[in-house]
Amino acid sequence: MKQKNKYYTLKNILKACPTAKYYIIYGERSNGKTFAPKFLMLFGYHEDGININGYLDNGDRGAVIRRFDEDFKGNRGPSLFDDIWMNKDEGNILAKRTKGKWNKIIYRTGGWWLVRVNEKNEIEEMDTQCFAYRFSIASWQHDKSSSYPKVYNILFDEFIAKYYLPDEYISFCNVVSTLVRDEDKARVFMCGNTISPHCPYFNEMGITKVKYQKKGSIDIYTYSNPGLLVACEYSDFPAKKKASDVYFAFDNPKLKMITSGEWEIDVYPHLPIRYEDKDIMYTYFIIYDGEIVQCEVVYVNNCLFTYCHRKTTPIQKDNTNIVFQIENDPRPWYSRNITKPRSKMFQKLYMFFQHDQVYYQDNMLGETIRAYLQWCVNQS
Repeated sequence: MKQKNKYYTLKNILKACPTAKYYIIYGERSNGKTFAPKFLMLFGYHEDGININGYLDNGDRGAVIRRFDEDFKGNRGPSLFDDIWMNKDEGNILAKRTKGKWNKIIYRTGGWWLVRVNEKNEIEEMDTQCFAYRFSIASWQHDKSSSYPKVYNILFDEFIAKYYLPDEYISFCNVVSTLVRDEDKARVFMCGNTISPHCPYFNEMGITKVKYQKKGSIDIYTYSNPGLLVACEYSDFPAKKKASDVYFAFDNPKLKMITSGEWEIDVYPHLPIRYEDKDIMYTYFIIYDGEIVQCEVVYVNNCLFTYCHRKTTPIQKDNTNIVFQIENDPRPWYSRNITKPRSKMFQKLYMFFQHDQVYYQDNMLGETIRAYLQWCVNQS
C-alpha cells in the first residue's frame, strides 16, 4: 500500500541504505517522520524494489520506545496508532487491507492489538498477540528478562530532547538488546524534532555531521564492523509549508523548528563591549561535542565577564590553563565537571555562569555550552 507524498516518507532513506541497522530521521515537527515507521510496522514497505515486511505480511512485530512511562499514559498510548488505521482521505485503511477481519487498533498494557469492533464499538474479536510492544527507557530493567520474538521494526520516537536521563544512551542500548536478543534482523528508526543538535545519541553513535547537514540530505555512517550501517536524514517537508505555519510567524527563532525544521536554538547574550588582549585576565577552555571553546575572563570599563568563542586550532601541548572536558585526564588543570569546582579558582570560573555573566560568539555556541552544563548537572 503506497503512502501519499504530502508528508515525509521513508523512500529516500531506504533507497540510500536498505541494509542499515539504524535509521535516524530528524526535522520539523508534524512532517510525517513518525507516521512513516509506524505505517511500516503494520503494513510493511514494498516500493522501489525494497521489501520490508510488516506485521500483516508475515507476523513481524514492532516496538515503540519512548523516554518515560508517562509518554504512554492518558490518551497518548491509546491514540498512538490512530492515524495508521484510519485516514481522513482513505477511510479505514486497516479494514480495507485485511478485508474486514480487523478494523481498529486498541492499546493494552504492554502494547497495541488488532481488533474487530461492531457498530456499537464493542470488540467482537481480538488478535492472539499484539503487533507492537511498548517500552520506556526509564524503566527498561523491568522488561529485560522477558522474551519478545520477531521484533524487527523498532521506533524510538522523540529521541532528541533538551534534557536526558543519566546514562540514557546505555539504557537505550539495553532496551534494543532486550528486543533483538541474538538476531540481526531488526531495524531501528530513531525520529526526533530539531530541538538541539547536542544530543548524546549523536555523540555516542559517531554522528558527527548533524550541525552542518543540509535539509533533505542523507549521510551514511560506517564503522569497524562492516555489518553496522547508520543512515541519518535531515528530513524535509514535501509540502514545503503547512497552513498552520501562520500561527507561528512571530519573530522568535525557536519557532522555526515548528515551521521549517531549523534547530530550536535559544537567543544567547552576545559580546556587550569591545575589548583588547590586555583586558583578558585569564583564559580557559571547554571541550564538548567536538568543539573547543575558548573562554576569556575579561575586565574592561569596570565590567567583569566571560566571553566564549570557538578555538579553531588545537590547544597547545604546553598549555597549563584550566580545561573542562567530559573525558578523564589526570593533569591537575583538567576537570570534567565545572559545576563541581575543586578549588577556589575553579569556583571563580563557575560563578560567571551562576550569575549570568557569560557572553557567546553566536547562538549555536551558546547551545553547546548549555548542553555541556546540562551534562554536568546530570553527573551531579
